[in-house]
Amino acid sequence: MTSTSRPLLNRRLAEFGTTIFAEMSALALRTGSINLGQGFPDTDGPEEVREAAVRALRDGRGNQYPPGPGVPELRHAVAAHQERRYGLSYDPDTEVLVTAGATEAIAATLLALLEPGDEVIAFEPYYDSYAACIAMAGGTRVPVTLRPDEGPRDAVAPRRFRLDLDELRAAVTDRTRLLLVNTPHNPTGTVLTREELAAIAELAVERDLLVVTDEVYEHLVFDDAEHLPLATFPGMRERTVTIGSAGKTFSFTGWKVGWVTAPSGLVTAVRSAKQFLTYVSSGPFQYAVAEALALPDSYFAAFREGMLAKRDLLAAGLTEAGFEVFQPAGTYFITTDIRPLGESDGFAFCRALPERAGVVAIPNAVFYDHREAGAPFVRFAFCKQTEVLEEAVRRLKSLAG
Repeated sequence: MTSTSRPLLNRRLAEFGTTIFAEMSALALRTGSINLGQGFPDTDGPEEVREAAVRALRDGRGNQYPPGPGVPELRHAVAAHQERRYGLSYDPDTEVLVTAGATEAIAATLLALLEPGDEVIAFEPYYDSYAACIAMAGGTRVPVTLRPDEGPRDAVAPRRFRLDLDELRAAVTDRTRLLLVNTPHNPTGTVLTREELAAIAELAVERDLLVVTDEVYEHLVFDDAEHLPLATFPGMRERTVTIGSAGKTFSFTGWKVGWVTAPSGLVTAVRSAKQFLTYVSSGPFQYAVAEALALPDSYFAAFREGMLAKRDLLAAGLTEAGFEVFQPAGTYFITTDIRPLGESDGFAFCRALPERAGVVAIPNAVFYDHREAGAPFVRFAFCKQTEVLEEAVRRLKSLAG
């Protein structure tokens, strides 16, 4: 019993309860269902990377507090990766910051750069931490909705979610502080095109906006899609905070190693907030991720091709089960429309699915401010072992009658 009638939870977080991921993962355990809801692999990444972490532990590297900005080996590896992949040059000493995963990078960046009342434009549906971090910083989120394109689905040009550039431009006001961009995009699998990114860059320069770009799925792009960092566009390097992560690329999500690359002034600001969150983390794992980023191109190609095969397996199975599938151009998530199954409420559908088919998914509506826009969409993760996906497909086909 408290001595005050005031709610215990900060009012900025009042709308955020237990995450849907916790609810659905608990449901998966209770029902013995296959969990295609939360986005984590069910196998570890490369053995040589895991052994690099073991060596670091045994050698006493990182067992005590590492440097606040991150160990030099990892900061240099991140800078080398950005240079090699994208031609982006960053000073590893002043323009790279290691974080406790991308989630902390997002939180520290928004806490550092926002003042109460600042508006943040984000593309909904969006990863749920975006909304919470904007709220904690006292900002106001302004969603711009990605919507399915019109027209029938076919193998050559599958339906995907698209950004309305006119809607984006109209959303910018004198109170807009920054754009929060995610490409490849979770949960829709959209990869923004060169033309879309160029338009975003032009708008940011014209309106003098900061841009935070979440690129954790940068190595998971499929078909004819191409990942193009927003910082490579004219006028963008000096105003862009780019966020990356080892978890999604190397399948060690529990290590929580992420990073920020940006001009020194922006990195200094982000570090000022980050130091009062975790201060430092993942000491030995930082050394292992430094080695992982130096893996040959063959690793990244094989990783992408393996995930593409899993995408195609699950997409085909979902289609046969009666879902409309939005073929993702990136990430390891598939968004589906449940209306062809005679359903329209994603929450109710996902809560019933474990009993109906022994599979867990996530209702996309949790990623929307405009819940009605996401109501009929459900997300499945395909970052699982092939035999697990095959069994999930077998179970889901029961929905087709």
